[in-house]
Amino acid sequence: MSLDPAALERLRLLPRVPLALPPTPIEEMARLRAALGARPALLVKRDDAIPFGFGGNKVRKLALVAADAQARGADTLITCGGVQSNHARATAAMAARLGMACVIVANGPPPARPTANALLDRLLGAEVRYVASRDERATGMTAAADELRRAARSPFIIPLGASTALGAAAYAQAVGEMLDQMPAPDVIVHASSSGGTQAGLVAGCRVHGLSTRVIGVSADDPASAIEKEVRRLLGDLESLTGSAPGSLSSGVLDVDDRFVGEGYGRPTPASDEALVLTARSEGFFLDPTYTAKAMAGLIARVRAGTLDGTVLFWHTGGQVALFA
Repeated sequence: MSLDPAALERLRLLPRVPLALPPTPIEEMARLRAALGARPALLVKRDDAIPFGFGGNKVRKLALVAADAQARGADTLITCGGVQSNHARATAAMAARLGMACVIVANGPPPARPTANALLDRLLGAEVRYVASRDERATGMTAAADELRRAARSPFIIPLGASTALGAAAYAQAVGEMLDQMPAPDVIVHASSSGGTQAGLVAGCRVHGLSTRVIGVSADDPASAIEKEVRRLLGDLESLTGSAPGSLSSGVLDVDDRFVGEGYGRPTPASDEALVLTARSEGFFLDPTYTAKAMAGLIARVRAGTLDGTVLFWHTGGQVALFA
């Protein structure tokens, strides 16, 4: 792969909400490595430590996506997710920061006593509309937007996970941040669900000319479904960055769905072990829905001896869910 300076410049110039987003720390996981008897060097990129809105990968994405909403004159952000959605909480925080209203379409029953992300949504002033299933979320967002337009408002719909070309571009940019902090790792492991983070990391590695392998560990969907979405987003990123057709969207994608267990938000014995082992060896916290499953995937590969060189775990946040 070769460096693409023009694409990197287009990424650099994308408008963003002026948040204080200092580079997130990269730390060695020496005690976890010792506990696993690991051969590869293990590091972690701490996007859980982003200071705004309780952090996480969605803040990076929303800094670009919400800037687009603001430029279009929006006064309300509409998005969707589960009742304990990290993305919904980050969107509510971004709306509050920008002086906008926020509508969240959440699948699941209204909690009798809001906790964790659901509590933060309420504190941030978001209006939460509940639907019975995931399949009803898109219709619910469209209905909310139509209602607001009839009231002479200006809504802006943000898809699940802010997984759009702009949202993914935030993680293409983040690869540059990583390279300012360390040499390119041989492998990046992270939690993958709606596809935007993985698409951005893959694109970022490709436009920087890296051979780094990006492994997305599914939190819910089959690998084939996530791969299809990541490839679609990579095609959109080619248009956004002016990259040659196929330069980002072709090639191997690595999605591992062996750690999903019984489904979204349902811990497994492996993810429970990963959550506890990481806390007790390194002193930081994973979440049961996403990052614990991703760490379980990393641990399994280390134990199987299938990872070599330098392995970076990209911590995408979500630890608020521990308090649900």
